[in-house]
Formats: sequence, structure tokens, C-alpha cells
Amino acid sequence: MRKLVVVLYTAFLLGANGLGANAVAADVAALRDGDMKKLAIHMSPAQVPEVGLVDAADAPRSLVEYRGKWVVLNFWATWCAPCRHEMPSLDRLQAAMPEIAVVPVATGRNAVPGIERFFAEAEIKNLPILRDPKSELARAMGVMGLPVTVILNTEGQEVARLIGDAEWDSDSAKAVLRALAAGQ
Repeated sequence: MRKLVVVLYTAFLLGANGLGANAVAADVAALRDGDMKKLAIHMSPAQVPEVGLVDAADAPRSLVEYRGKWVVLNFWATWCAPCRHEMPSLDRLQAAMPEIAVVPVATGRNAVPGIERFFAEAEIKNLPILRDPKSELARAMGVMGLPVTVILNTEGQEVARLIGDAEWDSDSAKAVLRALAAGQ
């Protein structure tokens, strides 16, 4: 009898957590408009591999630095036209929502002077320069093309993914990010 109670209690807890995740996903899905309709929201968080990055000075960096914050992790490249198009909206998102971390990661061969020149031309002022020169993080996360943006919760787990470019400073994007953060 005791074993049956434990099994039923465990099933109830798992079911309740699943219902909560479904409710959050439904709330967030209702807020998606425009480009945000491309955002795939995961029913359960996925682990993100701990792969090292480097900054503009080749100093080691890591996504672990952003634990405790919601993260908009954007995989991009200087040669990618849609990436270049969406970068100013990511910069404006960071300015509008300083409580989150917008983290662009230049994936593959991206010379630092080229990144710096693009940031200057596009007037990117609020975003760090981080690089994944051998595409190790991108490969480990299944990024097959660019741009790809992944939303990480405060634990550093992937909770949503958008393939392609988007207007990240749109009212819909900000509402979705606020709803995700409130639902955690």
C-alpha cells in the first residue's frame, strides 16, 4: 500500500509540474505575434553544454557568467545578412530590458576587426563581443544555420528557440520574454 501511495504521489507531482509548464507555454504562445510566431517554446528545459567562448581580446568567457539572469543567446556571423539585419534590434532589446542578458556569439570565422567595424557601423553599444571561433558551442547546441536565437532561463537551460532573424525589440518579443521570466 505504501508503495502505491508513493507512486501516485510522484505521478501527481510530475503531472502538476507538466500542467504548469503547459500553462506557461500556452500563455507565452498567446503573446507571440509577428516574428515571434517562429519562436518554439519547449515543454521542459534542455541542458546547454558548457563550451568555452572567447571575447574580443581572446580572453576565455562562458555562459556560466550569466546564470541568475534570463539570456537571449544569439548565434550570428559578420557575413550573414539576416544576422546583421537583426543585430540592432538585439541591441535595442538590451537597452530596453537591462534585467536580461542579450548575448550575441559570433560563430565560426569572424575576425575581431570585422566584428568591431560592424558594431561601430550599426551603432551597437549595449552588447558584448563574444566568439565561438571553432563553432563548438553552435555544433553542441544543434545550430545548423544562422541566425539562431536561444532563450535560456536563470539556470542556464534552453527554454525556447527561434530560427531565423526577428525584431527582438518588438512589443511581442518583450512581452514573451517577460512572460517566460514570470512563469519560471
